[in-house]
Amino acid sequence: MNAANPLWHSTFAVPRMDCPSEEAMVRNALADLPGGAALRFDLPGRRLSAVHAAAAQDVLGRLVPLGLGAELAESRAASAEEAVQLAAARVPNAAADAAEARTLKILLAINAAMFVLEIGVGLAAQSAGLVADSLDMFADAAVYGMALHAVGRATASKARAARLAGWLQAVLALGALAEVVRRWWHGGEPVSLLMMGMGLVALAANVACLRLAARHREAGVHMKASYIFSANDVIANLGVIAAGALVAATGSPWPDLIVGTVIGLVVLNGARRILGLRA
Repeated sequence: MNAANPLWHSTFAVPRMDCPSEEAMVRNALADLPGGAALRFDLPGRRLSAVHAAAAQDVLGRLVPLGLGAELAESRAASAEEAVQLAAARVPNAAADAAEARTLKILLAINAAMFVLEIGVGLAAQSAGLVADSLDMFADAAVYGMALHAVGRATASKARAARLAGWLQAVLALGALAEVVRRWWHGGEPVSLLMMGMGLVALAANVACLRLAARHREAGVHMKASYIFSANDVIANLGVIAAGALVAATGSPWPDLIVGTVIGLVVLNGARRILGLRA
């Protein structure tokens, strides 16, 4: 540690920081802190630990405007080990960025292929639920393309990619809801076996996507967005499978229309969460 430029270890109480959205806000606020900062989050405990070169009050000055109730709990000189942590945080991690990019390419390929397959089967099965789920796949493919663009870029670029992804997901969710209305108005008899079979294929694909995205969800706002999308998709697939079973049992198209509506609303909620990740 350089005596002329001391490093500090500070702990902040942040009472209203209890989910990844608030964590992302904090990361964005401290992204360009002079000298950098190595951050450690305790979301259940609502606390933030930081090793930093700037004064503790300067760090606090960036946290207070977020409206999360941040207060400085403790600040002391950083140890040699903590100084090494800060040095590591300052160095771009090319290997991590390459791993992120590989994961996003796989996610993009899976979702693009599933969109083509699922919309074809959905139209053949006359299923609003499958069509809605296929539009969700299309939105996700575009989202992963945007996230791929953000890999290795500044935090602000990652946040912009997440916002664009959120708006795209919102637009396509409205499209899915419009398809439900069209099916309700014009009628139709969903093919339950096609619904359940395609739902199982989509579920397997999205579980694989969720596991891949989970490995990198701490890499930035853009990867948190990718994880949220995959989690939403698993819920949607389970809904399609259940609706197919109910269509088979009752002979009514209403379970399909209901699940199509629910998927549209889930997708809209995912868009809201993504848009909430901005600072």
